[in-house]
Amino acid sequence: MSQRVRRAIVGITAAVIAVLGLAQPALAHGFSSTVYVNVASGDEGRIRTTLQLEYDLFVVSTADYEKDDSLFKAGTAAFDAGDKDAQEAALDAHKASAVSYVTKRFSVASGGKACSPAQVGAFAMTQREGVPYAGLTLDWTCAEGDDDHTVRGGLFPDAEGYVKGTKTIVTYDVDGRSGSAALDAEHPSFSISQTWYERFWEFFRLGAEHLLTGIDHILFLLALIAGSRRPREIVLAATSFTLAHSVTFMLAALGVVDVPSRVVEPVIALSIAVVAGWYLWRIWRRRGHATDIETSGDSHFSLDRAGWTRLGVVFCFGLVHGLGFAGALGIDAAWSWTLLWSLLVFNVGIEAVQLAIIALVFPLLIVLRRRSPAAGLWATGAISAGVAAMGMVWFVQRAFGL
Repeated sequence: MSQRVRRAIVGITAAVIAVLGLAQPALAHGFSSTVYVNVASGDEGRIRTTLQLEYDLFVVSTADYEKDDSLFKAGTAAFDAGDKDAQEAALDAHKASAVSYVTKRFSVASGGKACSPAQVGAFAMTQREGVPYAGLTLDWTCAEGDDDHTVRGGLFPDAEGYVKGTKTIVTYDVDGRSGSAALDAEHPSFSISQTWYERFWEFFRLGAEHLLTGIDHILFLLALIAGSRRPREIVLAATSFTLAHSVTFMLAALGVVDVPSRVVEPVIALSIAVVAGWYLWRIWRRRGHATDIETSGDSHFSLDRAGWTRLGVVFCFGLVHGLGFAGALGIDAAWSWTLLWSLLVFNVGIEAVQLAIIALVFPLLIVLRRRSPAAGLWATGAISAGVAAMGMVWFVQRAFGL
């Protein structure tokens, strides 16, 4: 292979990865928001909803839409000061604007007829993953004689320009029906009387979309694929990653483990750079023998020392990625089998996309390596170089808040 072709492979691959990483910042972690809603039976046949909304986003969006400049000034000052009492006071002083903003984008209906909302109590501040959230409780008066309640969520839409891809995670326990649902712009509503398979499909779809729109997780997977020398290695690496992130995903989503996102997100970025850089170091050290197997060994898995070491590194980083996956849901409701199954289905959605990417990319890599080992080495090296560079850029951005 000529030097010119090699440089072209490296240049094109690095450019594609850079475009993927930099052209979609809104799809990476930290540029979207999640609204959390609990729906329960209230007094005198009402429906009670308790919403939790990201405080600074709530203030800015409400002030902008309701033309309430004084809320913006008081709310942002309280946010900058980190004063919980001042944050609650700012929202309470402007509750007409705040409640109006919410009820124009979030609603409950019964039998196709809209229910009437009324605020219950004052705003209450809490935190999720170190981020201030404002709590708002509403009681909805609905028409009598119909228990087919529909919840619709459209808070913080893309059109406002502040965040992209807002998710609304709903847990409910109404009239003997309990479960959870995930709402977004494409699927803004659900019925409490929905079937179990409709409910679980929502979480499967949410898991699949989270991996597809999480370019950092996709690049990590590409780094695993590029550095795998044979099918056995990518299968074991993917299995190790799956087992690791499944453990921390479940523990974090259920509130057993709580690690701030300001720690999780930089480590995820660093993991991308390390896994990609590991393969680059092997290429630099072994040159054309980078894909050679040092020894097959007698174990069932037949991995050499480099393979086992890489597997351990992938498992450790998989634990951190699980915390990142859990951040997409942030569910910390009380334990229930319904919630557990919803989380498992979300995780299955992630795995389905991961396996699809491996099934699509790795066979192509195997064919390239067999037909032209040099071209395969340069192609995987170029992929790893681009991924490693992107991982370091993200690490610096996330670690230093750039």
